[in-house]
Amino acid sequence: MNSPATYTTGSGAVHAYPGDRPVTRQVLVWDRFVRFFHWSLAASILLVALNSNLPQWLHEGLGYFTLALVAARLLWGFVGRGHARFADFVPGPRRLINYLRDLLHGREQRHLGHNPAAALMILFLLAMVAAIGVTGWLLTTDAYWGDETMETLHLTLVNTTLLAVAIHVGAAIYESLRHKENLILAMFTGKKRANPPSHTLSRNTKDRSESFLAP
Repeated sequence: MNSPATYTTGSGAVHAYPGDRPVTRQVLVWDRFVRFFHWSLAASILLVALNSNLPQWLHEGLGYFTLALVAARLLWGFVGRGHARFADFVPGPRRLINYLRDLLHGREQRHLGHNPAAALMILFLLAMVAAIGVTGWLLTTDAYWGDETMETLHLTLVNTTLLAVAIHVGAAIYESLRHKENLILAMFTGKKRANPPSHTLSRNTKDRSESFLAP
């Protein structure tokens, strides 16, 4: 009788016998805070950007709310767990370049958490939302009240962020089709398909793409 090969997915060992049909397993990737942050920020940005007739108090309130969300996400990136941590998904230059090269050639690997390109976009969006909030606050101060330069900068940041959001959504749709999984749904449920074992199963080997310490 053939003995099973063993691989690890991060939530325990799984045994696979020769001839077994692959089993699709769902694992929790995005915790509740990450999901709350994502959809709260998206809703706030769209509400402000697509409705120019919002009362001033609501506009400013949403601005302060988004600043609080960004601050909380930055903190969670250090004290959170798993794929929420910056250490899990923020790539170094070499890893980012290698991923982009593979992406251009259509051979990029699937990532259980954020891929390197998505990580770069997340950092950019966090910085842009923070800049929007700060410039918006400055426009309420005596020093910059009615300042055309600051108003232009604020509006430019908003438009740039909306463009980045559109790119982000497009990339999520592309990756969903590319890897045959609904990433938008995953950000609601928090769950994604577990990474399968390598094409050639080896005994007691780990799938490095799920390791928090993978380079």
